[in-house]
Amino acid sequence: MPLLPWRKPELLEGQGSIKRVPEILSKLKINNVLIVTDAMLVKLGLLDSLLKALDDSGCTYALYDKTVPDPTVENVEEALVMYHDNNCKAIIAFGGGSPMDCAKIVGARVVRPDKPIGKMKGVLKVIKKIPTLIAVPTTAGTGSEVTLAAVISNNVTMEKYPINDFCLIPHYAVHDPELTLKLPPQITAPTGMDAMTHAVEAYIGNSNTKETRQSALEAIMLIHQNLLKAYNSPDNIFARAAMLKASYKAGVAFTRAYVGYVHAVAHTIGGFYKVPHGLANAIIMPHVLEYYGEAVHEKLAELADLIGITTTSQNNGQKAAAFIQYLRDLNKQMNIEPNIEKIQESDLPEMINRALAEANPLYPVPKILFADDLKKIYLKVKG
Repeated sequence: MPLLPWRKPELLEGQGSIKRVPEILSKLKINNVLIVTDAMLVKLGLLDSLLKALDDSGCTYALYDKTVPDPTVENVEEALVMYHDNNCKAIIAFGGGSPMDCAKIVGARVVRPDKPIGKMKGVLKVIKKIPTLIAVPTTAGTGSEVTLAAVISNNVTMEKYPINDFCLIPHYAVHDPELTLKLPPQITAPTGMDAMTHAVEAYIGNSNTKETRQSALEAIMLIHQNLLKAYNSPDNIFARAAMLKASYKAGVAFTRAYVGYVHAVAHTIGGFYKVPHGLANAIIMPHVLEYYGEAVHEKLAELADLIGITTTSQNNGQKAAAFIQYLRDLNKQMNIEPNIEKIQESDLPEMINRALAEANPLYPVPKILFADDLKKIYLKVKG
């Protein structure tokens, strides 16, 4: 993993940093861009400062605002037409994980015009430089502004799958905490837990480096210290900035160390029942960690020690249980339900097959699970 061609986006940080985007475009001699976002962000006025900055600089833009939660193949193809019709030369992804995923795959389709999205499923199926991609997160959770992953949904087959390629890592990322101030608590909570899932799954996996371990630990501590503050006081600019940093650090960790069965199960539940990805991760994570048993006790004990919820008299099993309970309590404090009751047992065979196909053998999980194991987990998640 350390030898692979990783890159990190050039980072613009701080209040008002969104206004510096035209400087980047000017430096690159780009004067026509596609903005990929969603209708709610437009309605909230979050794009106003970016659009004004572009207008003032003389940079023209096309605005695609039809991205839905868990973006679809149709979203990508519609945005791709707009990109070509307007002779765009770069893409700005503005929003949460959904607009970013959509924008990444639009970039992939620009350079792979003859390759359907379904053929890009998996790892290293693009392998061409995409147009300049500037990622502007308005949520603190996905870390998509630093990752090589994009997740897409097919409404016909009810599939939801990742596309992973180094070329999908954005070239620039903008961390402007002002853009996250209007985020409602019901979005702050699951997106924050999404970042927690990324960091935890990366840390307990078997493909870590010194950098991924450190990034995961930093992310978990930042989330521990700031997520409830951001949830309870949405206008806390310092907590918002810290959560953006946590999301980024978790992204650095999991894009290199990968994830595990929490994500594999969450992708199937999202595909079948339209459960938002961060919410699914938040609910599923305690169940999967508990099921891993002794395989994760040492790593979870380290995380419990990190955030200061243990005593010296506790053994690793007790500390691991304390960390899992901490996650459950954190969910409860943010009104995240403990179960997903809409899961239908008749759907389980296909969901299990898809989860296994995604996770095995790609994800470096702490313990290999099989069909019977996943069935038990799905039923625990269902409640």
